[in-house]
Amino acid sequence: MRILVTGSAGFVGAHTCQALQAIDGFHVVGIDNYNSYYDPALKRARIEALCQGSTQLELDITDSEALQTLMAEEQPDAVVHLAAQAGVRHSFLQPMDYASSNLYGQVSLLEAVRNTKSVKRLMYASSSSVYSGMDTVPFHEGMLLKTPKSLYAASKIADEVLSDTYSSMYAIDMVGLRFFTVYGPWGRPDMAYWTFADAILNNRPIRLFNHGNVRRDFTYIDDIVTTIVHLVEDVQDAAPEIKQHRVYNIGNHKPEPVGGMIEILETLLNKKAEVQLADLPPGDMVETFADVSRLQNDYGFSPDTSLQTGLERFVTWFQDWRSRAQPEDPSRTPELASGVEK
Repeated sequence: MRILVTGSAGFVGAHTCQALQAIDGFHVVGIDNYNSYYDPALKRARIEALCQGSTQLELDITDSEALQTLMAEEQPDAVVHLAAQAGVRHSFLQPMDYASSNLYGQVSLLEAVRNTKSVKRLMYASSSSVYSGMDTVPFHEGMLLKTPKSLYAASKIADEVLSDTYSSMYAIDMVGLRFFTVYGPWGRPDMAYWTFADAILNNRPIRLFNHGNVRRDFTYIDDIVTTIVHLVEDVQDAAPEIKQHRVYNIGNHKPEPVGGMIEILETLLNKKAEVQLADLPPGDMVETFADVSRLQNDYGFSPDTSLQTGLERFVTWFQDWRSRAQPEDPSRTPELASGVEK
């Protein structure tokens, strides 16, 4: 089985390539544009550490002609589309990055899939941020989404609408995956668990938003990847008889106080954090909480890695990574660590 993974040098993308390539009979081709939203050296290090055995190419999904050519050459059976411009707060500063990657890039990818008859299923990354206009938890997929609080969230809602339209018009089987605050080894340096750990070790203060009243449904990377593997294996033998578009929440269905995450990090790092309370920034959500009953009913699986276990694995990796990182490494955190996004 041949699988194309976009955003393959990203956090979820590299882990996904590793898991899929390890399955007998699977051949993985990954593409990434290695943009500078954070240090591309971290992305290349992920590829080197996690993606041995797969084919990795530098290609931007907004280059529609190159993408169509690649799809025609590779004839993938499944596409896992993870390439996107991430970051809630960054969307307030650089909106055109989101228009390019998340809107034009999504249409470019959908067009490439439409014109490649070998594709049995397209899976793509959405986000818990689509619920940013909602006041009621837990979030379930049947909710009528309200006005989102950031351009990032709006771009992910638009991706779902575009995908639903293409699925209906061209009979393409598609699955949108609403990821909830993914964390773990080889993660993103702009996310709270990374910035907090680095701040603690470097004696910098941590800014805790909404005066400590923030809860997140933290989801460990292996649970995200297991879900993707299930969905790929589901179409390994035959194309789905009914071609449709649907979305799934991929979360740990257990919101945790962000202050509790800091306490776990303090214990694991054997060092106290200096915490400064602050107001909630524009676009941020007070709480995320995934209802995963649809995923459980359809696939008999839901994420279940505890925050304690996941952070233990992250800290073990992070301390090793930190010992090897150069002081001038731009992926290191700013003077005041803050979070949480997504």
